[in-house]
Amino acid sequence: MKNLIIASTSTVYGSGYLEYLLPDLAKLYKDVSDVVFVPYAQPSGMSYDDYTALAKKAFSKINITVKGIHEFKNPQIALTEAKGIFVGGGNTFLLVNTLYDLNLMAILKEAIEKGTPYLGTSAGSNICGLTMQTTNDMPIIYPPSFYTLGVVHFNINPHYLDPDRNSKHKGETRETRINEYHSLNDTPVLGLREGSWLEVKDEKIVLKGALSARMFLQYKLPEELSNKTDINKYLLELFN
Repeated sequence: MKNLIIASTSTVYGSGYLEYLLPDLAKLYKDVSDVVFVPYAQPSGMSYDDYTALAKKAFSKINITVKGIHEFKNPQIALTEAKGIFVGGGNTFLLVNTLYDLNLMAILKEAIEKGTPYLGTSAGSNICGLTMQTTNDMPIIYPPSFYTLGVVHFNINPHYLDPDRNSKHKGETRETRINEYHSLNDTPVLGLREGSWLEVKDEKIVLKGALSARMFLQYKLPEELSNKTDINKYLLELFN
């Protein structure tokens, strides 16, 4: 049974790292004493050690020990035997490239599918979708594939921002970029706003947090999905 939290961000305004999620993380990892952290996305070029230290500090508040996957001799065995997993945010291209380079993508998917509790934030959320093609990140490296975990049957756009009608900036909005994606692809895309997350329990995918999320479908106007919506049920009803 899948057991995940897929969060738009690790940090909301005015709050510490993962602080807003800690009550839900305590439930996610209720039977877990230690978590394997995947720091490969390296936000702002942060080192694996520094990024892991940040995760360790946050998880210590709920009495959970964190060890970076890079600290293990064999990262494949580390994921296979992990009691809990956390994949942090940063650059999705870098994260995906490293997971493929170390032959970890399929192992990570298998761990999630067998029920290992998983937290993803930002880039770690992007990879939960069918592909990473709706990331906001710069392509600083070229991964061998854009296909990712596919543990949810749609794509995710973390940090989704609504168009500012009063702004003088005329560059592309997130909506514009997602529409460009849909000119060539038919995969649904969920715009996940800051402070929102998905709670995944097997096939039930519930939107959590104070804000609605925006669902984009090819050739259709986007639709607002309210807090507590079961995303999987919504999509099944839509396409059946």
